Formats: sequence, C-alpha cells, structure tokens
Amino acid sequence: MISRDKAPTAQETFMQMAQAAGLRGRLLVTVGILILVRLGIFLPVPGIDRTRFHDAISGNNSIFGLLDIFSGRGLSTLGVFALGILPFINASIIIQLLTAAIPSLENLQKNEGEAGRRKISQITRYVTVGWAIVQSVAFSALFLQQFALNPGPIFVAETAIALTAGSMFVMWASELITERGIGNGASLLIFVNIVASLPKSLGDTIDLVQVGGREIIGRVIVLVLVFLATIIGIVFVQEGIRRIPIISARRQVGRRVLAEQRSYLPLRLNSGGVMPIIFAAAILSLPLLIANFTKNPEIANIVNTYLSPGGSAPWAYALVYLTSIIFFSYFYSSLIVNPVDVAQNLKKMGSSIPGIRPGKATSEYIERVINRLTFLGAIFLGFVAIIPTAVESALGVPTFKGLGATSLLILVGVAIDTAKQVQTYVISQRYEGMVKQ
Repeated sequence: MISRDKAPTAQETFMQMAQAAGLRGRLLVTVGILILVRLGIFLPVPGIDRTRFHDAISGNNSIFGLLDIFSGRGLSTLGVFALGILPFINASIIIQLLTAAIPSLENLQKNEGEAGRRKISQITRYVTVGWAIVQSVAFSALFLQQFALNPGPIFVAETAIALTAGSMFVMWASELITERGIGNGASLLIFVNIVASLPKSLGDTIDLVQVGGREIIGRVIVLVLVFLATIIGIVFVQEGIRRIPIISARRQVGRRVLAEQRSYLPLRLNSGGVMPIIFAAAILSLPLLIANFTKNPEIANIVNTYLSPGGSAPWAYALVYLTSIIFFSYFYSSLIVNPVDVAQNLKKMGSSIPGIRPGKATSEYIERVINRLTFLGAIFLGFVAIIPTAVESALGVPTFKGLGATSLLILVGVAIDTAKQVQTYVISQRYEGMVKQ
C-alpha cells in the first residue's frame, strides 16, 4: 500500500502512465503534437535557391546559431516553421512588460481572475500575429530575397504569409499542449528543438576527436565534465527553497480549542524557473537579427564584437547576458509572488512569522527575503550560463557552438518542471483511488 505522504516512485509513475486514461491521453496528445511540429520543420518554403542559402549561412553560425537551435534547425532547413515559437516568446515579453507599466493590463492580470488571464492571452495572440508578420516580412524582403529564384513583391508576400502561418500553427500547438497535454507548451517546443540539435553536435564532436587525436579527446572530456557540473548546479538552483516559519494562533472551533500550529512558507530560489533564460536569450538575438537584416557594416561590426558569444569582446556579451538574466528574474519574481498579498492572506488566516508583526512589517520582510533569493538565484544562473561557454571557447571545441549553457538550462529546467507535473497527476490519481476505496 502506497503512503500518501511519499513522492511517487518511478515504478508507480510508469504504471499510472500505462493504466490511467487521463494521464495517458495527455501524454499521447503532447507527443503527437511535438512530432507534428517537428515534421513541419522540414516542409520547405518554395522559390529559394537552397544551395546559395546554405553557403551564405555556413559562415554566420555566430548570428544564426542560437536562433537556429531555438527553431529546431528550422532556419537552416528554411522550413515553413522557420520562425517557430520565437514570435510568441517575443510577444509574451512585450505583454508582460506592458502589464507592469499599464494599470488596466495589471488589473486584468491580478483582479479579474480567470477571465482577465484569458483576455491577456488573447491580447498576446494578437501581438504574436503582428510580430510574426513584421519578422516574416523583414526576413523575406531583407534577407531571403537575395536567394529567391524570382525575387520581387510577390515572392516577399508569399514567403511572409507562409512563415506567419507556420508561426501561428506553432503557437496554437504550444497552447494545445499547455491545455490538454503535460507541461508548458512553449517550453516543451524549445526543449524538443534543442534535443533535435544534439545528434548533429555529437556527430561533429566525434569527427573532431577522430581528426584531432589525444589532445582533442582531453579537451572534450574536460568540456563534458564542465557540462555535467553545470547540470548539477542547475538542479540545485531549480530545487532550492527558503522555508520561512509560520505560526498559526490558537483557535476555538465549537467547544474544541485548537493548539497553535507550525508550518512554513516556501520561497523558491529561482521562482521564474527557466523563463528568464529564454527571455534573455530572445532579447540578445534581436541585435543579431537587426544586424543581419540592415546589412550595415558598422552595426554588424558592433553586434559581432560586443553582442555575439563568439565575438572579440566576450566580456561585453557576458555582462549584457548576466544583466538580462537578473532583470527578467526580478521581473518574473514580482509577477509570481506579491509580498503584500501574502502578508494579507497570512493575517486573514490568523498566522504570522515569529518575531515579525503582521501587516506591513510582514510584507516588507517577505519582500527583503524574495529580493535576496532572486539576486542569488539570478547571479548563479548567470554564471552557470556564462562559464561553460567560456570554457568551450578556451578549450577550442567549437562543435557545441550555440548549444551551450543556455540550452542546458532550458533542457534541465523544462525536464524538471514537466517531471513535477507528471508527478502531480500521479498523486491526484493516487488520491482518487483512495477516495474510491
């Protein structure tokens, strides 16, 4: 007999996957949609000389590397889903920034409940459509037209419509996974796209080892050890929790007097999860796109020098990357946990933090703790994201270029979040079984 207080074991989880119709259905929906989106990567955009296109991007891996990985090699294969989930992520960034600045949007999110969240989701979809049109038109007119078999306005319009439609389908698929599948749809799509890039990187590494000999083998082993240490660090950051003790006052229910109870308020070290990394990477990809679209030598030189992981000034890229991670960590922390609301809820329940007065003092204390936790988590995430890339450059192993710590953070973070959601479904099935008994 399984104890209700224990976390589900791997055996119980797999049994529930096989037996529970609800969990099995969600898994099948998730896997089916992910396969469908991957197939769409290889549907070609017509009217383009692909030989010239591949020759042109082969020397611009620093510009296309990160975007190509996030789109599951959709840019390099130039499929209908080339833009992938990126317009939706950029639209989400825009809406969340506007939510903090516009009171009406903030009211929708905080005070209107489920209806307000649906309204914000609808606004995000509209912004995604507009952003996808802008990206696809710019991509078609400023970059792809030079490789077109019949360049002109008709080519730009047809290609832009195809890319926009593909991006909208990917957005719909991500929302379908979130609603009817398991995990966050957008994060899972990026996860699958990164995993799809691993075979090529591993194959290139094996070829490099065969050519380079023992010296390269030693460097690759060191790089693998750094990646493993990075994964361990990511797990610690994702699972790190600060427990604030809480005391509930004595209460009288009828003739019974309930003694004071002790519990705790869990605050995560990294409350934003993997999203600060995704948003920071998406923001850093914008200058690379602008430089490539404008074809201005001065802009391209600045971007390739200071805002590219393979540039001549990697310290500038690391500084901007770290600052972006810290900003989005604080931003997400402010959206997820509101110290004033937490303090008010504690006061309504008759609970308090030992040594802290209820009300304003409690909210200020919780805010201080959250700010410290967020800063530590963001700094750690930043260093974890930067150090493996620096080690990769120092060792001279370029085969994992673009598939560095950012990808590891996303892979580990999404895997942990999805595994927790599966465990939640397993626990709910366990309780349903106990109720039936």
